Amino acid sequence: MPVLALVSTVCVLAFEQIVQWRYGTAGIIGLLLLITGIKAKRPSLSSVGAVMLALMVARPAL
Repeated sequence: MPVLALVSTVCVLAFEQIVQWRYGTAGIIGLLLLITGIKAKRPSLSSVGAVMLALMVARPAL
């Protein structure tokens, strides 16, 4: 069981680093809002985070 928790933590941290590298500080804030909203069962927080991430992913390429 501790191995599963360790692997899960490493995967989450790696995903957060990829988001921050690709989308910057705003991306990590959007991800944190989404995760916090889901865990706290606050639809408004998770919606704001999801919209932030969607806008960053859908932005036109330069």
